[in-house]
Amino acid sequence: MQLHWQTSRYVIDLSRPRVMGIVNVTPDSFSDGGRYASTRSALAHCEKLLVEGAHILDIGGESSRPGTPPVPLDEELARVLPVLRDAVTLGIPVSIDTYKPEVMRQALDIGADIINDIWALRQPGARETVVSHPQCGICLMHMHGEPQTMQRSPMEGDAVPQVFAFLQEASKGLREMGVDPARIAWDPGIGFGKTVEQNFALLARQHELLAGGYALLAGWSRKSSLGNVTGLPVNERQAPSVAAALLAVERGAHIVRVHDVKETIAALKVRHAMHSMAHNQSRESNP
Repeated sequence: MQLHWQTSRYVIDLSRPRVMGIVNVTPDSFSDGGRYASTRSALAHCEKLLVEGAHILDIGGESSRPGTPPVPLDEELARVLPVLRDAVTLGIPVSIDTYKPEVMRQALDIGADIINDIWALRQPGARETVVSHPQCGICLMHMHGEPQTMQRSPMEGDAVPQVFAFLQEASKGLREMGVDPARIAWDPGIGFGKTVEQNFALLARQHELLAGGYALLAGWSRKSSLGNVTGLPVNERQAPSVAAALLAVERGAHIVRVHDVKETIAALKVRHAMHSMAHNQSRESNP
């Protein structure tokens, strides 16, 4: 299993879990739509997440919530590029959440470190764009169907082997184009064309995805499956989101993509303290 993630400007150490803070520069995000739609508010949010302890910032200009129509290229560029220009000066890796090759290209030219693509580079020209930037990190996500209809007809059967096979094939294609596997991370795509049961199966059996040998990113934050099992509306899902992130890390996730950075960092500190104490006691009892 790789213990680092190679990105444009940084080699991210994965020996400890990393927290990716979400910055939605959109008016219609499912969880915080409109709060950070302006460049000024988005940059203030980036700085807030940095202070709270985020290790990576993930900036997106198009909502992928079910049923959302695509955003025109020019509009997405106008949303994200001004934020990216300042975000890349903050001293931590910056990810661009997009599936459009032209957005990828311009973001990488500005200095973005990671391409986070819900389509796993299946749009024409996307793979060639990341291959032409030989250091950028790549996050490949599994999505069944497409955002407009994915929850109307979710995937059938056992999701775990299907997700594994898809991500393995996508990674193989990149490696055949010369991409270093240390640049690649997998995201099982919680909530993207999957039932509640399939989402939780992907969490419970997450170790099966780790068998691929790639870094694993888990994105449970405020997802509808958490609302389904708790009955909580999206703006009250902080506690279950932190719980899901912690469970994902306990099951081997290297990166968790979250809205609630401060609370997730605090939970991970508790986990780290427990493991450190247990390790020290084991060493003392077995000198």
